[in-house]
Order: sequence, then C-alpha cells, then structure tokens
Amino acid sequence: MPIATRTAPLAGFSEIAGQFDLCLCDIWGVVHNGVTAHRNAVEALIAMREQGGTVVLVTNAPRPHREIRAQLAGLGVPEVAFDAVVTSGDVCRSLIAARAGEPLYMIGPDRDLPLIAGLDAPRVSAEEAAYVLCTGLFNDEEETAETYADMLTDFARRKLSLICANPDLVVDRGGRIVPCAGSLALAYEEMGGEAIYAGKPHRPIYDAALAAAQEARGATIDKARICAIGDAIRTDIAGAHSYGVTSIMVLAGIHAQDLMEASWEARHGWIGEQSHRPDYACEHLVW
Repeated sequence: MPIATRTAPLAGFSEIAGQFDLCLCDIWGVVHNGVTAHRNAVEALIAMREQGGTVVLVTNAPRPHREIRAQLAGLGVPEVAFDAVVTSGDVCRSLIAARAGEPLYMIGPDRDLPLIAGLDAPRVSAEEAAYVLCTGLFNDEEETAETYADMLTDFARRKLSLICANPDLVVDRGGRIVPCAGSLALAYEEMGGEAIYAGKPHRPIYDAALAAAQEARGATIDKARICAIGDAIRTDIAGAHSYGVTSIMVLAGIHAQDLMEASWEARHGWIGEQSHRPDYACEHLVW
C-alpha cells in the first residue's frame, strides 16, 4: 500500500469506517490511558461492530490476552466493543516456549509474571542467565534505561539475547509519560546487544491479529479492507505501513504534547518529520 503524501484529518471514524471489514485497534493511549477508559473510543468500536465490522484489540502489553481482558473489564470496557484481544505477551510466550528449559533473567515487575506461567522457563540470577526477558522496568515511576546501563553492558559482553515483550518506548499513564521495555531494548541494541521483539511494529503480532479476526468472521479479509488505529509513530503507524494496511493516528496519546495544541498545519509539519506518516489522524477516537 502506498504511503500517504499528506495525512487526512478525521472528525470521526464514521467518515471512513465503511471502507473496512477489520479494525486493528491499539489499547493503551486509544481505548484507555491506564487509569480511565475513553468512553468515546469505546462507543466508536461498538459502532464499528454494529455496522458489520470486526474489531481486534492489538496491544504491546507484555501479558497474555486473558490478563488484558480482565484489565479492560476493570476499566469498564465491555466485551461488546471487540471481537478478540491479541497481545505482545501472547507472541512472547511462543518465543519463550521455543527456548524451553533455558534459564532466563527477567527484568520487569511481578505483575508480568503471568507471561511465563506454565512455561518451562526457569528464572535465575543475572549472572546465571542464558538469555534475558524484559517486560518493563522494575520501577517505571522512578527508573530509566540508564538505571540498567551496567547490567545491559554485562549482558552484551556475554552476548545474551534479550527478548523484549513490549516494544513501546514510553506510555501515557494517567497523563504521565513512563518508560517501557522498548527503551531498554533500544539501549541494549545501541551497545551491540541482540534484541528480539514480540509486538508492534513487527509482523508476528499482526499475523496473529488477522488470524483471530478471520476466525471471528469465518472468512478471509483483504488487507485493503483493514485499518489500524494507534497513537505511536514508531510502533502503531510503522507497523501498519509495514503490514500494508491503512493507518489512523490518535493525536491525544504519547505525542499529545507535540500535537494537541498545534494547528493542523503545524501537525502536518511535525508528521512530515517522522519516520512514518499516518494515512489519517484524529484528535481522539470518536465515531
């Protein structure tokens, strides 16, 4: 699919929703901000399904989809808003399973432990590890990638692979930008280490989402009839372009500081400086 030469502003998703059979929608930054669900976004996804479309939520959350479904329910997002949930955690589990029995060192909070539940993935100290699994920072409210510089340097010296369960660099948590696993993986690559990514913008998570959608519809779906909605250039928009589907950027996400108070002309200028240009953009996901 050709890359757009100029991003088209959208007042609402209903303007173009009829062009698509499948909507691949990011969660954090579009459907909620980690604290509160965005009701207009939820209503837009429900409306998409009511007119015959399929909605698959695709997230770089480093946990199995069951955990994310529970989180969505806790935030008041009804299951009628989507057909399926696919996570980078789902993809990551397959990568870990392929290394069955190999000892790993896990960087990330205990809330991400369900990612390895039931797998033959013994956790060991950093010194004993055969590879590294990074789901996030131990304390993303206070730490940065720099906090882990010495540890990552040692891993790189030992030529350990690092599986990144969440390629996002940062996320907006209730209005505060906090670092994600992707920031550590990027730092690791910059010092010569090997990082293996499980989520967006890489193809495996899109293949899994498309398979889930086709199972839900009981029919194949042409990529020309697929759109992907997200708030991050590096993951959501880059991934959509790489997969060959229409991209829709929500401005009120991690790039809100640069875009929400700007004119559309200024927004076009900012977008033109990025690595990938969305086909469409809207301030918030609304119908």
